[in-house]
Amino acid sequence: MSASAAARPRPRPVLIVDDHPLFREGLVHLLQNERDLVVCGEAGTATEALALVQKLRPALVLLDISLPDRNGLELIKDLHLLQPQLPVLVISMHDESLHAERVLRAGARGYIMKQEGGGKILEAIRKVLAGQIYVSPKMSALILEHVAGQRPRRTRSPIERLTDREFEVFSLLGRGLATRDIARRLHLSVKTVEVHRLNIKRKLGLRNATELVSYAVRWVETADSSP
Repeated sequence: MSASAAARPRPRPVLIVDDHPLFREGLVHLLQNERDLVVCGEAGTATEALALVQKLRPALVLLDISLPDRNGLELIKDLHLLQPQLPVLVISMHDESLHAERVLRAGARGYIMKQEGGGKILEAIRKVLAGQIYVSPKMSALILEHVAGQRPRRTRSPIERLTDREFEVFSLLGRGLATRDIARRLHLSVKTVEVHRLNIKRKLGLRNATELVSYAVRWVETADSSP
């Protein structure tokens, strides 16, 4: 082995968690040409991710918050409990203004939207691996205004009033799941989901279940179609 090869630092292992195989393939292709990074594993579900994190001990987890078996926010919290020093960078199609603060509160170290492109994703990865937090300049300004108490109240979405669990219930309602299905999905009792529904209606100023479901469906459709 040459002296230069011996001195070169080992590439940092990255675990990719996303339920879309084509997007995982794209990330693998993006990282395979980077000397300082290597993909150590891929997972399509939260269950697979938890098992691989403990087995592979990655230096970074790239995570989509939309997973088939569990909400990404809860997975971030679990990963933070299991390995507090393990950085998580969320790469998502969903609007950062609605999700970035929530994932940071859950324990992630950054949020970037998928359409930002390879160069920005690599920048975000390296920033998080360096111990920093990554969000877009626009999102950073919003968070600082919020923290400073200068963010205009009228521009804030009423969805931001929801707790993380209420937000999960609201999102699943918008995707067509009934109360009993949501209870099974989130491992909650039906009564607990009903309480969450009541709280959501109150916080959003909605009069009945029909208005709640209609509002949730429209919100999900808008969020999924956002650029």
